Amino acid sequence: MASMITSWNPEKKHSDVERWICIYPAYLNSKKTLAEGRRLPKSVCVENPTHQEIRDVLLATGLRVGVENKLYSRECSKEMLYRGRIRVQIKNDDGAPVNPEFPTRESVMKYIGESIPKLKTRQNRPVEQQPQPTNQAISKAKGKKGRR
Repeated sequence: MASMITSWNPEKKHSDVERWICIYPAYLNSKKTLAEGRRLPKSVCVENPTHQEIRDVLLATGLRVGVENKLYSRECSKEMLYRGRIRVQIKNDDGAPVNPEFPTRESVMKYIGESIPKLKTRQNRPVEQQPQPTNQAISKAKGKKGRR
């Protein structure tokens, strides 16, 4: 997306990037609670989705997709793994759905949750290789506590 995103305005058309829906990976993360930002039932969600996986699934549907380097406000971790906001156009300028299969943001998110486990990157990944948070911060915290 080369154009600069401006503030929202009711006169904007549905084809303008500002009117596209936003999807953060936390919305689809089965490890998150509703309070932490999950938007769908756990049965539909996947474990630790990335913005690349969401983008790949949406590009295959033919929807217009954009990725922004943003962090979800409820996300505790600031790591690059959790960064990324996906914008998707689901309506034409006349208000009709771009794709009749996806009339609402919930239908788009359910489709993403069903499709990510089918990706080749998910099927070939053994359990041991799944991304784990690093413990570097914990090891550096050890100091001279309690010494006199």
